[in-house]
Amino acid sequence: MPGDRVGRNIGRKENMQITFQPLICAFQIQAGLYLKDLVQNMDVITEKKFGFGCMRLPMKGAEVDYGEFNRMIDYFMESGFRYFDTAHGYLEEKSETAIRDCLVKRYPRDSYLLADKLTENYFQKQEDILPFFELQLERTGVEYFDYYLHHAMTAEYYQKFETCNAFEIVKELRQKGKIRHIGMSFHDKAEVLEKILKEHPEIEVVQLQFNYADYDAPEIESYKCYRMCVKYGKPIIVMEPLKGGGLVDLPKEAKEIFDVLKGGSYASYAIRFCASFPRVEMVLSGMGSMEDMRDNIGYMKEFIPLSNEEYDAVEKVREILKKQDTIPCTACRYCVQGCPKNIAIPDLFACYNAKKQYKDWNSDFYYGVHTSKSGKASDCIGCGKCEHVCPQHLPVRDYLKEVSEIFENGD
Repeated sequence: MPGDRVGRNIGRKENMQITFQPLICAFQIQAGLYLKDLVQNMDVITEKKFGFGCMRLPMKGAEVDYGEFNRMIDYFMESGFRYFDTAHGYLEEKSETAIRDCLVKRYPRDSYLLADKLTENYFQKQEDILPFFELQLERTGVEYFDYYLHHAMTAEYYQKFETCNAFEIVKELRQKGKIRHIGMSFHDKAEVLEKILKEHPEIEVVQLQFNYADYDAPEIESYKCYRMCVKYGKPIIVMEPLKGGGLVDLPKEAKEIFDVLKGGSYASYAIRFCASFPRVEMVLSGMGSMEDMRDNIGYMKEFIPLSNEEYDAVEKVREILKKQDTIPCTACRYCVQGCPKNIAIPDLFACYNAKKQYKDWNSDFYYGVHTSKSGKASDCIGCGKCEHVCPQHLPVRDYLKEVSEIFENGD
């Protein structure tokens, strides 16, 4: 389990790359409490740390395959799991109605937990929020949500939620019994997360992008955000444990490392990695077939944390992923201070690297996050100040052109 390998070196010289075990252990000792000590009366406190993420579902063309979805729900419920996660925009607004038809109409309301979300692009002013919420209840066919999350929160979205009084409205909905628990899904830096948790202690649970690839990624700060949640006593729900499938479709060299273990699918190591963290209350997985469901249930029904040998394998795979055809930026951030266009160069390079490695949609999202208040790659004026201070002697200006081509020109 995390924390067993106290004696391992907690850092490496020069680049300070981190290993998982000692940091987890040190933080467990520092915090001194496990999740069940931190949070009382939370419905998701259960030995079953696995939830059904309904952003990805079995499809027939452009429509949800109800027959397959029914079978998957039945198997999921029969295996002792009951947490379902959706949002209005998932699957071109078809996820909520699929849940209504395949789950809500077929199972008693007290037999499952349902989470939905307040999404930024569905309201422009305070008066839009309640009608949108009522629409979500109608689309899902329920009278209340067990969890209602402020969706995809960033520093930019936070300002809009505050301006539109969204936090107060959601608290009122909880008081009226329309929501049982208030949460937040989060996509920004740890310092932004701390600001929100400080200002809104009513948030009971935080949903984070967390996986072994993003663990110390500078553009996502998964582990820093994890630590911030523990600091404020918030249980964690993990999204994107497979990084959009990127941790299943691994390079051959990485697959061979896991194959030697003969301990399960590539997905199993990624999901169990997340679930091995004691403050992670739930790991969501979007499953497109019964095959995916059976594989996930196989190792999560009687969950066993990663062994020391498996942690070693994960670290080796991470190193392989980092050495792919990417920009060798160490995120020292010397280049940022003097940039006349205020370009967050290391963050944009990290998005580029993630896009090259995993081909996931998250990279585009985070590129938007990091350019919302800072310059875009295309804003570079070619002054060369960044290259003058770069200790790695990188051709930063050329790399910024490549970043711009990928994220701004639709390639």
